[in-house]
Parts: sequence; C-alpha cells; structure tokens
Amino acid sequence: MKLAIVPTQQEISLDSSDVIISKTDLTGRITYVNRTFMRIANFPESEVLHEQHNIVRHPDMPRGVFKLLWDTLREGREFFGYVKNLTADGHYYWVFANITQDMDANGKVVGYFSVRRKPKPEAVATMQTIYQEMLAVERREGAAKAPLASADLLSGKLKSLGTTYDKFVLSL
Repeated sequence: MKLAIVPTQQEISLDSSDVIISKTDLTGRITYVNRTFMRIANFPESEVLHEQHNIVRHPDMPRGVFKLLWDTLREGREFFGYVKNLTADGHYYWVFANITQDMDANGKVVGYFSVRRKPKPEAVATMQTIYQEMLAVERREGAAKAPLASADLLSGKLKSLGTTYDKFVLSL
C-alpha cells in the first residue's frame, strides 16, 4: 500500500560516498534495502519490505521514465537514469540509478537490483527540464495514455539529437 505522502520543497543531498541499494521481486516489490536507503529515504525497513518500490516515487517523475525503465529491463538490459525520489516525510532526493536483473544460481531472473548514487548537479538540471516537458504531455494526454505519450516525447527528443537514451544519460 503506497502511503499518502505530501511532498515538501526540501531537498536531501546525498554525499559522494552514499550508495543506496535495494532489491525487488519481479513485480517491483521490495525484498531488500540497505541502511543508506533507510537513512536517506527515512523509512524503516518494516515499512518498505514487500511494498512496491514506487513507495519512493516523487510525483515530479514522469510515468514515461518508468515505462522506459520496465521496457529496458524486460529486454534483459540494464537501466541507467536520473530519478527524483520521495522520503517518508515528503522531502526529495535525486539519484543516478543503475538497475539490473537479479538472477538465481541457474541464471533465472528472480528480481531486480538497484544501485543509486549522488548525481551530477548539471545532469539533474538537464533532466529536470526534460521531465517537466514530459509531465506536461502526461497531464495533457490523461492517465491512460500518459506513460506512452511522455516516453514518445523523450524518444523524439533523443532522435533529434542523434543519440539513444543510454548514450544521452551516460554522457551527462
């Protein structure tokens, strides 16, 4: 059950040594979080285990980004991206996320493993501008069409720049 958290305008800054780690099952339910996750997101482990990882999704994050994330993971590729997350008390923090498949000893995908670090401020500024445009498209298109519409906007922007999502994000 996602909690009703009211966002504030207070940013929590990560230190360069902070490494946030979480694991989920195949449906995105949290199976593990490290102490850094708990400290920064301000959630006790008992409140996040078995909850959907979107418990920390900030409303400023376009749904199209998560469509891209899930499409990438389903293709068996790792995902890199800049994400604005929400803390238990409504504050926010930006991360540079790397999400990969978590496999068992037989090579079967059993979930996902995410490592998040402090992002570069200039990369966050670039992504904020893009995310605002994506959110505007999502509001215009409505809930049902929002993820695809904003993902298409992002895809079009990248195509006009002559690059792919992965190359763009990793170049920031």
